[in-house]
Amino acid sequence: MDDIARRAGVGVGTVYRHFPTKEALYEALAADHFLRLAATAREALGGADPWEAFSGFMRRSAELQASDRALAEVMAAQPEVMQDAARNREDLHAAVAELVSRAQAVGVLRADVVPADVPMLMCGIGRATCASGGPGMSWERYLAIVLDGLRVEGRSPLPPPPADECG
Repeated sequence: MDDIARRAGVGVGTVYRHFPTKEALYEALAADHFLRLAATAREALGGADPWEAFSGFMRRSAELQASDRALAEVMAAQPEVMQDAARNREDLHAAVAELVSRAQAVGVLRADVVPADVPMLMCGIGRATCASGGPGMSWERYLAIVLDGLRVEGRSPLPPPPADECG
């Protein structure tokens, strides 16, 4: 918290007034991230080309994730905080489902992709690129590989999605 206060140019008391615990700060970071993702998904729905709307959302999501070191640290240290914040964004889930549906309707996204695959893939890209840290390990490369695997052309059948464990 001292580092955060110093970087923000405020006293540590100010930080604690807004975020009485580290967990409160983590929750605020996660909530802000998913608020931004929901806005990004809604914006993508305005795109005319369904593939560009879907892949553009994926790209912007990866950019947001890669550019936010604090978020990456929360994702690694407190994955349950991220999961809870994500569950609370019905608008995000609905927009992602619509992006998936539109791309599938025109035949550019695999029919066996389900909306729940999107957050799993995005988390995987984030973790892979944070963990690797080596040269050539960029989110752009991982995302390009993922998007190519989601296209209809040249696809292999997917195993069925897991049962919804969240209820």
